[in-house]
Amino acid sequence: MGCRRRAPAAELLRVIAVPSEAGHSLTPDPARRLPGRGAHLHPDPACLALAERRRAFGRALRIVGVLDTDGLAEHIRAVATTTDHQIGRGSQRAR
Repeated sequence: MGCRRRAPAAELLRVIAVPSEAGHSLTPDPARRLPGRGAHLHPDPACLALAERRRAFGRALRIVGVLDTDGLAEHIRAVATTTDHQIGRGSQRAR
């Protein structure tokens, strides 16, 4: 969504909007089980930043108003950190 690159659904993170006091809060749905309209993006901080800058969440989720992305940003940072740790140079086996 943010970077507009196509990818298999298994590589994308589903995001839904949950009503909150100040508008809507974007919530990650990695299991793809939460009800409601969803949007998909790469679990990458750069892709999230592009989506925020382009205001893509409002269009994809058909929501007008303030969108809180704090919880989603924390989730993506955690996933990116875990992924980097697992596939970093130190975890590769010597051949």
